[in-house]
Amino acid sequence: MYRARVIPCLLVRGNGLVKTRRFKDAVYVGDPVNAIRIFSEKEVDEIVVLDIDASREGREPNYELISEMAGEAFMPMAYGGGVRTLDQIRRLIRSGVEKVVVNTAATESTDLLAEAAAVFGSQAVVGAIDVRRTLLGGYKVVARSATVDVKVSLEDHVRHLAGAGAGEILLTSVDRDGMMNGYDLDLVKRVAQCVSVPLVACGGAGTIEHLSEAIREGASAVCAGSMFVFHGKHRAVLINYPKEALLP
Repeated sequence: MYRARVIPCLLVRGNGLVKTRRFKDAVYVGDPVNAIRIFSEKEVDEIVVLDIDASREGREPNYELISEMAGEAFMPMAYGGGVRTLDQIRRLIRSGVEKVVVNTAATESTDLLAEAAAVFGSQAVVGAIDVRRTLLGGYKVVARSATVDVKVSLEDHVRHLAGAGAGEILLTSVDRDGMMNGYDLDLVKRVAQCVSVPLVACGGAGTIEHLSEAIREGASAVCAGSMFVFHGKHRAVLINYPKEALLP
């Protein structure tokens, strides 16, 4: 029976694993290589690793760390952060990354997505979108760790990414990031109705029911961070993943 993918999302700052709330207040939670080793043992569906500073600081991916992480990943691994050229994507794939996540560069031009899809196939290209709610209840696209507003409508941007060749869309709600109070279901539904490529919802998961809710609203897969690195009301650090029978 088909089951939607349930994907841990790991945030990297320097050589450390961190977790944020609303893209701020990053808290150190451990060693990313060790975390991936544990997730591999738990047989997770996939894993997403995002360097939260690379694009904002204008630097390249940390290939040495990425290669170490990929060496422990016995599941498909996606990487994003600082990706701006086709050569970088080629080097990431050679390092063992199956999917490359492009976010900030794609807000400036979708040429990189198109080039990467043509060379490596759409299945290796993920178009990422970070979204924040406006004061009037609408949505705005943001980039560079949510420090820059992108002057484009959400729906147009989603369609441009998919049209350029992105094999799936990674959609993150900045307002829900790390809060563990559920996904922005209106946002998930709105984006799911825009495109036919798989949509991965991210930002806000705290329970298995939250995962199910996002899938019911049109997400093809669900991504979560805090839910899989914290345990209990005091947010004790504990790498965890639901047993197969519990997954939506």
